[in-house]
Amino acid sequence: MLKTVKYLLGSAGPSGYGSKSTAEQVTDNCDGLRSCTALITGATSGIGAETAWVLAKRGVRVIIPARNLKAAEEMKSRIELEFRDTRVIVMYLDLSSLKSVRRFVKEFEALNLPLNILINNAGKFAYDHGVTEDGIETTFATNYLGHFLLTKLLLKKMITTAKTTGIQGRIVNVTSGIHSWFSGDLIRSLGQITRDKSHYDATRAYAISKLANVLHTKELASRLQMMEANVTVNCVHPGIVRTRLTRDREGFVTDLVFLLTSKFLKTIPQAAATTCYVATHPNLKNVSGKYFEDCNEASNSEIGCNVKEAARLWSFSEIMVSTDIKSIFAPPPMN
Repeated sequence: MLKTVKYLLGSAGPSGYGSKSTAEQVTDNCDGLRSCTALITGATSGIGAETAWVLAKRGVRVIIPARNLKAAEEMKSRIELEFRDTRVIVMYLDLSSLKSVRRFVKEFEALNLPLNILINNAGKFAYDHGVTEDGIETTFATNYLGHFLLTKLLLKKMITTAKTTGIQGRIVNVTSGIHSWFSGDLIRSLGQITRDKSHYDATRAYAISKLANVLHTKELASRLQMMEANVTVNCVHPGIVRTRLTRDREGFVTDLVFLLTSKFLKTIPQAAATTCYVATHPNLKNVSGKYFEDCNEASNSEIGCNVKEAARLWSFSEIMVSTDIKSIFAPPPMN
């Protein structure tokens, strides 16, 4: 109850910020960003677009990978018109395709740019069951597996950049509080919804993908620490906000749900605040493997804190990005 009251009032937490803080406010005193380069997925609309706009305002060079190049170019034009000294680079990337992720990383590396900040923000809520060209359920492929491979392939670049510049690299995984709605065996459930659409439930699929983001953060933080890399990784819950994530189901029911929850809704600048805080604020130097909401470290779900599950998912993810996934999730042979 007290937590809800604090949320509604926008009371500041230990960080000095709260649910009503905006992305501009939390980055207002962040020095040294003008020498940084940030790569932000899902930056053509919603929270990602606000994140890109605010970081560009602070002088950060922004890379916008997108499937919709027209929307990305429009975003680039808006940013560069507003902040003439900021450079924005648009590149093609389809996170649901592992081939596209690998191609993107090769093209990015050819630019010979540093990489200080990686924000894995893009998200999809697929109401209908679908399987990607790689043979994986669409929501999981877009929200988690594509980002897992992207991060894996860009990690060397981030570690090198941190070593060369002396600026600590930061990875931010945008998750959701809905991850705590899932309980059970993540990998087994993923196999079920990939193979058989009769097992598919959109909310459950979304929760699975967002739990995977949390577990990815936990295991990657441990690995970075063992490598003694000057790079941190944290995950954030942006809060409840109406974005284009619900674009497939606009209508009376959707409008009614958002009306009933309106007191809990954040504006997009407020929803982007936690991402920007974790990506830039000096208070979080050397902080890694944590879960944040409302610009403060928060308690995670029990399964989200499970280091064994995090390691298990990592191992399975390594297999998925290096093997024919279709063979992994193929139906068992008939007797």
